[in-house]
Amino acid sequence: MKLLTFSTLYPNVVTPHHGVFVENRLRHLLANSQVQSKVVAPVPWFPFGAKVYGEYGGFARVPASEIRHGISIQHPRYLVVPKIGMNWTPSAMAATALPVIERIIADGYDFDILDAHYFYPDGVAAVKIAQALNKPVTITARGTDLNLVPQYTKPRAMIQSAAREASAMVTVCQALKDSLIELGVADERVVVLRNGVDLEAFSPPGNRDELRSFLGIRDKTILSVGHLIERKGHHLVIEALQLLPDIKLLIAGQGPENKRLQQLAGDLGVVDRVTFLGVLPSEELCQYYGAVDMLVLASSREGWANVLLESMACGTPVVATNIWGTPEVVSAPEAGILVESRTVESIAKGIKYLYANAPSKILTRQYAERFSWDDTSLGLLKLFRRVMEK
Repeated sequence: MKLLTFSTLYPNVVTPHHGVFVENRLRHLLANSQVQSKVVAPVPWFPFGAKVYGEYGGFARVPASEIRHGISIQHPRYLVVPKIGMNWTPSAMAATALPVIERIIADGYDFDILDAHYFYPDGVAAVKIAQALNKPVTITARGTDLNLVPQYTKPRAMIQSAAREASAMVTVCQALKDSLIELGVADERVVVLRNGVDLEAFSPPGNRDELRSFLGIRDKTILSVGHLIERKGHHLVIEALQLLPDIKLLIAGQGPENKRLQQLAGDLGVVDRVTFLGVLPSEELCQYYGAVDMLVLASSREGWANVLLESMACGTPVVATNIWGTPEVVSAPEAGILVESRTVESIAKGIKYLYANAPSKILTRQYAERFSWDDTSLGLLKLFRRVMEK
């Protein structure tokens, strides 16, 4: 079985942690010798690669092709017009990716299924490409592509059109499947296959006291992980420190809200209790998961938040907002708790509660062990075989 994986979320040499969950799903699937895949991961075009241009400069530094974990990846460029080009992006992406995919076929890799990740713009573009090549296409929905983008009229219509044309659809949680059904998609056309967690890469520390000493952690300490944007709610966790005078906060991530969050910590007088760690490789992030007392995720939107399972796999429980797919991840006391509302007061209350009622780290790890990638890989194989039989 030959796949062509298509997604703007795929990691690259410049942003190796970007969309790593897409790469992880593919790597675990390829561990089964029945499947092969190449990757086409489009990148926005930008003329200058200097770091002064921030994220757009990073796009320019991504190579045209690369190999990660033995997987061949092509990065065609597509034109993005900031703020006003949202409705044009799927067509621009399809127009530049199609010739690259045609060359892949001409070079001898005639794939069976185009497997797209993220419904908009990726899935919409993938349907255009699949129609041009007369190939079946599957689309996986992952979060804001269904819980945010459909509020815009034209993208919503394009998502609905792509859903009608797709051979099959996957969502990473039931909440996103419900969103597709609300958009008019038949229940039987969507399969829920949640993300897993790498239980070897993320595991409890051998000696937690030694690890805390090594990382310089001595006090009660919580961790917030994710892109530094409003939607992730880091600002709410910082504000909650005003109600938690004996607790310190570590924030792992990078993004446009970095300076504003640092300023907020200063304005609130908690700057001495907040440490910004930047983007951490998985190995270091695992250490911090294992050393802190809990992970706090105050997001307003999540499909399936991988950081929750990563923390649990390291034996550390979580406090999380009760939104979208998160209740499907945090569904037992040993996992942690869901807060009543996305407010500073509720988050602080949840943190206090978990400190007073912390589950055994052994039980938290055992809970995470229910979420290996094995079931997801088997479900994907079954789905792809069904698509090929059609």
